[in-house]
Amino acid sequence: MADEQPFLPQEVIRAKRDGRPLTTSEIERFVSGITDGSVGDGQVAAFAMAVFFQGMDIDERVTLTDAMSRSGDRMQWDHADLHGPVVDKHSTGGVGDKVSLMLAPLVAACGAHVPMISGRGLGHTGGTFDKLESIPGYKTKPDNSLFHKVVAEVGCAIIGQTSVLAPADGRLYGIRDVTATVESIPLITASILSKKLAAGLDALVMDVTFGNGAFMSTYDQAEELAHSIVAVARGAGLPTNAVLTDMNQVLGYTAGNALEVQETIEWLVGDSDEPRLTEVVLALGAEMLVLSGLAGDIESATASLVAARADGSAAEKFQQMVSALGGPADLVDKPAAHLASAPVNRPAAPQRDGYVQAVDTRAVGLAVVGLGGGRRNVGEDIDHAVGLSDVVGVGERVDAERPLAIVHARNDADAAAAIEAVRAAYSIGDDPPRQAGPVVAARITE
Repeated sequence: MADEQPFLPQEVIRAKRDGRPLTTSEIERFVSGITDGSVGDGQVAAFAMAVFFQGMDIDERVTLTDAMSRSGDRMQWDHADLHGPVVDKHSTGGVGDKVSLMLAPLVAACGAHVPMISGRGLGHTGGTFDKLESIPGYKTKPDNSLFHKVVAEVGCAIIGQTSVLAPADGRLYGIRDVTATVESIPLITASILSKKLAAGLDALVMDVTFGNGAFMSTYDQAEELAHSIVAVARGAGLPTNAVLTDMNQVLGYTAGNALEVQETIEWLVGDSDEPRLTEVVLALGAEMLVLSGLAGDIESATASLVAARADGSAAEKFQQMVSALGGPADLVDKPAAHLASAPVNRPAAPQRDGYVQAVDTRAVGLAVVGLGGGRRNVGEDIDHAVGLSDVVGVGERVDAERPLAIVHARNDADAAAAIEAVRAAYSIGDDPPRQAGPVVAARITE
């Protein structure tokens, strides 16, 4: 047998740049180079850009996803130690999207085990990992033994991507964030599913967002991504459904890391209930229960979720998870005592009185990034305290007494800049707008 030809990353980049489908060997060797560092940052960025423009067919996507999932450890769950199925949810992201923080304990309270491996924020969107880091003492990167222990005993654990789980994706993920290659369906598909395959799931539900606050700005783009994820996941043996959700406005009342943790706790204990957010949480949770066999249909699944929130068991699961991973034992009871708060709070008054007609949600997300609540460069520290609260939605009336949001900033200059950005992001009219489309737009099951 002839020796394998020397691996030249630039030739793989050239092939994809010119539109040629990559072979299994080319993809696997390139992923190995991403993992061990023999492929440089510039080459990774060039590869990502080539894929962004030229795409990948389904076979390439399956190969890339599988190779990245095997770039580190793959979890094995001993079902003898578990009382239910292992199921997870992942979102393509948005502004104010704290759904994962609510959903993991809610579904765990209904009998599932939820090992949720989350990512950092990308571009204008916040990341669940960043939100968790705002909880003092919370181990966002526990070792595998602790992760397994918490998932088995509590029922859920939300952690950040570690160096041993899909490390190739960890490096590629960070480079995509700062090279304008986030919005690539093959790369998004592989990034999401490599972590999920490595997590050893029995089932997965995808929340694919669309709109001006999502990476897929149109419904058609989101639908294409959803079909890609479902096809690749099922091709890899992982039962998966997807839900398309609207991200044409902030989800919930807050945007910013500690502020979103605060809203999560308020939702779990029943003190906060933004209708769109609640609808998304219940829709995704119902899919998780049905797909994993814990409920026979969407209606009974939804009833179980509502009951788990109402009786306090979901909030209890959240507190148990936080405590087991090193966070405060009284976070649910006393969140303000532990979550960081910004020293400057200023209302963002509307440019005129009237009704909110539309929101440039991406601009709102970038306002949070500008405050320091997101990253502009790989590895940049973020300020967990800053962000927006009391954010208004489409159709609400605003005036001097009801601002667009409250800006939480580190200093007056940052607050002033964010106020202007938020004001510019909102369109105000004299009359209430026509009713918007449903926040949960479709289910994708094949």
